[in-house]
Amino acid sequence: MNDLKLFQVADGQAAEIPGAAVALERQLQTLIERNMEAMLGIRFLASEYGTGSRHRGRIDSLGLDEYGNPAIIEYKRSNGKAVITQALSYLSWLRDHRHEFESLVKERLGDEAGRSVDWSNPRLVCIAGDFTSHDTHALEEIGRRIDLVSYRDFGGGLLALQLVASVTGSATALRTPSTPAGASAPAAGPGGGGSTVKSVRQFYDESPQSLRDLYADLDVMLVSDADVQKEFQLHYVAYRRIKNVATVRFQPRSHTLVVRLAVNPDSVELAEGFARDVRKIGCLGTGPLELRIRSQEDLARASDLVRRSVEGR
Repeated sequence: MNDLKLFQVADGQAAEIPGAAVALERQLQTLIERNMEAMLGIRFLASEYGTGSRHRGRIDSLGLDEYGNPAIIEYKRSNGKAVITQALSYLSWLRDHRHEFESLVKERLGDEAGRSVDWSNPRLVCIAGDFTSHDTHALEEIGRRIDLVSYRDFGGGLLALQLVASVTGSATALRTPSTPAGASAPAAGPGGGGSTVKSVRQFYDESPQSLRDLYADLDVMLVSDADVQKEFQLHYVAYRRIKNVATVRFQPRSHTLVVRLAVNPDSVELAEGFARDVRKIGCLGTGPLELRIRSQEDLARASDLVRRSVEGR
């Protein structure tokens, strides 16, 4: 299924650079582990992590993703036929060893990260040279949060990653009678059942219809590219490919959508009350640029920045 092609263009002529699998599976794993946050948006925790006598295995890589969800990453040098089953088998270990995982997070990333691990929807990332159509169709039936990522090594220091398929697991969008056509309301999602922390769905439900309508228009912008996936986290709605392109929160009292984008604030003319650099500010969501959208005028003003984030530029 991997039809990713790379071309060298010179004097108006394009010559394809052939891609291939890496020589050794371990070589691929080591490369990604050293660059995991840049490549996958996941903070690396451990390699070849032993699962004990009951589960009898070693997890290729353990990490913590952008949302604070535990992440299991499994690799196959060529065909990914067995990698999905292998990752799923380790998910049962993860659910049985929450305290052990949180201790590992505290050890590697600090106490605050360890205390804020979100167990609502652990993430499985399966990386292989190729996947079949059967692999992608199977994801819909599994009902877990899984990404299938294919790769190609083009030599000369060029490695490409491509999100082949992705499912969001148990957190799904629900439509309510007041939801405008063309946009789904955020689901109850993680933490909604009995949690003392308000979920993004609860904030949505408390929002005036005008703010919901504004979100519907923003949602259309963010999913304009078919490759963008929507996921419903506890505190925000996330839009992503392999890594996040945007997160959205609702502030009903101030009639505001708080949007964080994967756009370098240094490339933007910041404006008080509308756009700010949050790289050194602890706040919910992911992305270094925060926008506050309160009106259709603000949304029009934000449209180019939203497009840049979606297009990755």
